[in-house]
Amino acid sequence: MSRENGRSEVGVEASGTGEQLALIREAVREKKADRAKPRTWRGAELAAELPVARVLVDKGLVHLDRYFDYAVPAAMDAEAQPGVRVRVRFGAGEKGGRREGGKLVSGFIVERVAESEYRGVLAPLAQVLSPERVLSPELLGLCRAVADRYAGTLADVVQLAVPPRRARAEAKPSPPLLAPNPPPEVGSWARYGAGAGFLSALTRGAAPRAVWTALPGATWPQELARAAAAALAGGRGALVVVPDGRAAARVDEALGELIGEGRHVLLTADAGPEERYRRWLAVSRGSVRAVIGTRAAMFAPVADLGLVALWDDGDSSHSDPHAPQPHAREVLIQRSVNDRAGFLLGGLSCTVEAAQLVETGWARPLTAEREQVRAAAPLVRTIGEGDEARDAAARAARLPSMAWQVVRDGLTRGPVLVQVPRRGYAPRLACERCRTPARCRACAGPLEAQEAGALACAWCGRAEPDWHCAECGGARLRAQIVGARRTAEELGRAFPAVPVRTSGRDHVLTTVPGAPALVVSTPGAEPVAEGDGYAAALLLDGWALLGRPDLRAGEEALRRWLGAAALVRGQAAGGTVAVIAEPTLRPVQALVRWDPVGHAVRELAERAELGFPPVSRMASVAGRGEDVAELLRTAELPSGAEVLGPVPLPVPDAGRPRRPGDPPPGEEWERALVRVRPGQGAALAAALKAARAARLVKREGEAVRVRIDPPDLG
Repeated sequence: MSRENGRSEVGVEASGTGEQLALIREAVREKKADRAKPRTWRGAELAAELPVARVLVDKGLVHLDRYFDYAVPAAMDAEAQPGVRVRVRFGAGEKGGRREGGKLVSGFIVERVAESEYRGVLAPLAQVLSPERVLSPELLGLCRAVADRYAGTLADVVQLAVPPRRARAEAKPSPPLLAPNPPPEVGSWARYGAGAGFLSALTRGAAPRAVWTALPGATWPQELARAAAAALAGGRGALVVVPDGRAAARVDEALGELIGEGRHVLLTADAGPEERYRRWLAVSRGSVRAVIGTRAAMFAPVADLGLVALWDDGDSSHSDPHAPQPHAREVLIQRSVNDRAGFLLGGLSCTVEAAQLVETGWARPLTAEREQVRAAAPLVRTIGEGDEARDAAARAARLPSMAWQVVRDGLTRGPVLVQVPRRGYAPRLACERCRTPARCRACAGPLEAQEAGALACAWCGRAEPDWHCAECGGARLRAQIVGARRTAEELGRAFPAVPVRTSGRDHVLTTVPGAPALVVSTPGAEPVAEGDGYAAALLLDGWALLGRPDLRAGEEALRRWLGAAALVRGQAAGGTVAVIAEPTLRPVQALVRWDPVGHAVRELAERAELGFPPVSRMASVAGRGEDVAELLRTAELPSGAEVLGPVPLPVPDAGRPRRPGDPPPGEEWERALVRVRPGQGAALAAALKAARAARLVKREGEAVRVRIDPPDLG
C-alpha cells in the first residue's frame, strides 16, 4: 500500500506482520511530527511551545488575503503574542536549505500554533515592534466581516481599524477604569414616546435597536450623550460616531457634563496622531469604555460594548474613501450583532437605509408625536421659481419679494441664516414641465446628454433618441444651476447696516452671536446661533441640490434643508424658513410637513419597484474597457445577476484634485454596474473578489476597481 499526503511517503507490504506494521506507523508519526516542527533558521533557537506564528502581512493585495506562517525565535517568545505588531521578511525564497531574501514588511500576529502546513523552511519573525496587543480577536473578526462584505482585503480593513503606532504613547500607562456613573435623567428624551424606555433598556444591559428621528433644535447632542451615559451606567461600553469634528465636540461636551471627566475619550483627527493614539490605547486597554468620534472611530475597540450610535448616516463623511470603502452604518450594524449591543441610528432626516431597518423589523422607530414636532419646528414657506422681485431692494438681492420680506422681518428679531449650495454641483436632466427625473426605459438609470446632444443612459449606455416624460408626456428637458458666488455681497448691499458672516469650506464657523446678522453658509457648515437660535432661514437655489446626478438627490436635498431649518426657532417663537424650489416636489413637501420618515418610506417603495439599492445590491466595476469586460466574463456571478453597461467614466477636470476612484491621469476608464437580488450581496462580493484575485495571480491586464454598494449612483 502506498500513501502520499504531501508530507510523507511510505511503502507498506500487505503481507507484513502486525509488529512490522506498528513499527512503520510509529515511523510515519515521527516523520510527520518532525516535518511539522519549524526548522531552525541559521541555527537560531526557536520557541519551545507554539513555535509557529500566523501573521497578517500588511499587503493589501487581494490574491494575498491570507495568513502566512513564520517561526518564533526563542528570544521573542514572550513578546510575540497574538495581536502584536511585527516585522517579517516577505517574498523570500529558499536557497540551499535556507530561507533568504524578501523585503521587511509590517504585520500582526493573529495566533500561535504548534504546527505549520507549509512544508519548507519557515523564516523567523524579524522583529516584534511592540508587545502591545492592538489587534484583539474581536477586532480581527469585525475586520474580516467588513472585508468580506465589501470585497476587500483583511489587511486594508485592519489598516483602517488600527491607528499607526506611536512609541511614546505606548510607553505611558493608561489611567485605571473608573466606577460606572449613575443612570442619567430622562431629560429631553421624554418628548419621544419610547425615549424613556430606550434609556431604561440600555441601563439594564439590554440591546434595544432604534431608528431615531430627532426633533428640530440644538438638543440632539445632549440626547446622544444621555444614551451613552445610560449604557455606561449599566456597566457596558458606548460608541458614538458623528460626521465631523464640530458635532463630535458638541457631544463630547454634553457627555462630559453628564458623567464627568475620565470616563470617555474623543477620537478625532484634530487631536493629532500621538494624542489620538494615546486615547485609542486607553480604550484598547479597557481603561475607558466610552468613545465619541468621527468615521475612523467606528472600529474603536470598546470593551463589553453595550451601545453603538450613529448620527446623520446620510452624511457622505461616513463613507470611507480608502479601500474597501466601508460605510460607518454597516460597520456599526455588524458590531451591534457581534457584541449583542444596543443600536441607535439618529438624525434630523431619515435615509432609505434607515427606513428599511424599520420596515424589516430589525429596528424600532423612535419618534415624537406630531404635536411635539409642530411645536418644535419652524414655519416653512415655499417660493416657486416663477415668483418675481417686485421692489427695488428685492431685485438688488436677486431674491423674490417674499424671500426678501422673510429676511427683513427676521433681522428685526435676531440672526438670519442663508443656505447657499456649493459651487460645482452638476445637474441631472429632468422634465422641463413637471420636473420628473429623466430615466432609462430599460434599467431606470439616469439619462445624460452626450457630446452630440443625444441622450443615453449613464448606467447601461442605451441610447434614448425619442424621450418623453412618463408623468406628463413632455419632450423637453432642463438642467439648471443657479450661481451663488456673489450671494453674500448682494445681500450685504441689500442690507447695508447688517453684518454679514460666511461659513464654508475654507472657514467654518462653530457658533455666531444671537444679535441680528446675515450668516451665509454652504450646506453642512451652518453655525449654531447662540441663544434661541436663528430668527429665520432662507434656503436658496433648491434646484442646485435637487438637480444633482445622484440617486439620492431628493433625500440629500431634504437632509440639507432640515439640517439648516432645525437651527431656527420654533413656530411659536416666530421662526420662519423660506425655501426657493418647486413647491410640488416630494422633498419640498416633506420639508413643509417636517416629515422625513414619510419621505424615506415613499423613496424606499419607489426603489423597490425600480430595483434600486438598498432593496437590491449593486457593485461598481471600473477600469479600462477590456479589463472590465474580462473580469465580468470570468467572475462566477450569482444567478440572475444583471450587468448594466459598461459606460465611459467622465474624465476629471484638470484643475480638480484627484479623488479615490478617479481614473489615472491620461487613461479612459469605463464602469459597469452589477445588480443582484436581496440576499445575494455576499455572493456578489465573493465572486468579484475571487475574479480580481485570479487576474492578479495570472498577471492578466491592469487592476480593476470594485466597490460594493457605491453611494454615488446616478
